[in-house]
Amino acid sequence: MAGQTDRASLRAVVSGRVQGVFYRMFVVREASGLGLCGIVRNLPDGRVEVTAEGDRQELEQLVQRLRKGPPKAQVSDVTVEWDEYRHEHDSFQIEYT
Repeated sequence: MAGQTDRASLRAVVSGRVQGVFYRMFVVREASGLGLCGIVRNLPDGRVEVTAEGDRQELEQLVQRLRKGPPKAQVSDVTVEWDEYRHEHDSFQIEYT
């Protein structure tokens, strides 16, 4: 690889009307398209949690897309926590709890 990439991990919690509107599938499609790995899952309180890792620039693009969401979603807030890259995932998937 020609040069070191700036890799990171993030945890984002998305609030609003984000369950029952194909939000998780939207996240899988967007994150996979950006070459990111991680998981997305519904939280019991109606929010959606996204854990993603990969190149920092692509992660920042994902955060912007999370703020918009799919057509039927109404995102009211996205909180993001950044962390070191750990390579904990090999693909992007929905985690069913």
